[in-house]
Amino acid sequence: MGRVYNFSAGPAVLPEEVLREAADEMLDYRGTGMSVMEMSHRSKAFEQIITEAEQDLRDLMNIPDNYKVLFLQGGASQQFAMIPMNLMKNRSADYIITGQWAKKAAKEAEKYGEVHRIASSEDETFSYIPDCSDLPVSEDADYVYICENNTIYGTKFKELPDTKGKTLVADVSSCFLSEPVDVTKYGVIYGGVQKNIGPAGVVIVIIREDLITEDVLPGTPTMLTYKTHSDAKSLYNTPPAYGIYICGKVFKWIKAQGGLEAMKERNEKKAKVLYDFLDQSKLFRGTVVPKDRSLMNVPFVTGNADLDAKFVKEAKEAGLENLKGHRTVGGMRASIYNAMPYEGVVALVEFMKKFEEENL
Repeated sequence: MGRVYNFSAGPAVLPEEVLREAADEMLDYRGTGMSVMEMSHRSKAFEQIITEAEQDLRDLMNIPDNYKVLFLQGGASQQFAMIPMNLMKNRSADYIITGQWAKKAAKEAEKYGEVHRIASSEDETFSYIPDCSDLPVSEDADYVYICENNTIYGTKFKELPDTKGKTLVADVSSCFLSEPVDVTKYGVIYGGVQKNIGPAGVVIVIIREDLITEDVLPGTPTMLTYKTHSDAKSLYNTPPAYGIYICGKVFKWIKAQGGLEAMKERNEKKAKVLYDFLDQSKLFRGTVVPKDRSLMNVPFVTGNADLDAKFVKEAKEAGLENLKGHRTVGGMRASIYNAMPYEGVVALVEFMKKFEEENL
């Protein structure tokens, strides 16, 4: 069997060129006589891999010099604790709740201080982004937290909240490098890479230097202190070396495609094909308020659980994998990250048309 169109939410589709290149280098990385999987993280060869990866990411996102780039482990979920441990000086933070992950992050932060949930879309199963133009930001809040793109629910902040001068912290796991971003608007941008950038096991944290201090909450483990990793240039202990290597290849691939402007254009074109079909379909409908729709994750339903299950089964047989929706939404979800080719989305829509004709 050949490659399928993989619509998984993460771990997710990677660019085929990157996989082929990694396969070619698997046994002998550039004349070292060994795989990147086997080499010391203190070696010259790996030093070059991680240094280049950071520089390429800085180029892609125009990351200013007063921001550090950290390649860490523990996934986005570990950042739910690391952020309050390092940033909650006043033991107070504001969270905007737009899905499961923001909800989990807020719950975790409550272990370290007072959490104010200053806006939420839970009342409508997170199918929209709340108005964040005039939020009741707490006076003593150390930061305001958002999950920028909601993988499960398919919503995306199109405008960042007005944090009234407070530090903005954003989990961008599922929209990382999908479009240009103004890093200076954030104190911390972080994301697990297994959706849009690389294999599971790496989380990238982009953090403004003034937020990296020794003044962390008492009892914070050495490994969960940003300063530890910043001082050691992400090499305090053995990093997820192979994962970082693949991320580096994906950064080069994005550069070759024309950078983040080109990615945004491609992603808008792909998403339009699917959303346009959903908007005129008699069988399927999208679950998100149109103005808040994500370019990366597209949930949709037929309204009939048996029909949804039939669709997922038949789609799989047609080489369209991982379309089952998250249990909290039901139905289907197509994740159409950077590496999903345009042809994949067209194939999905063609299949949906055929299914609609047969099942209406």
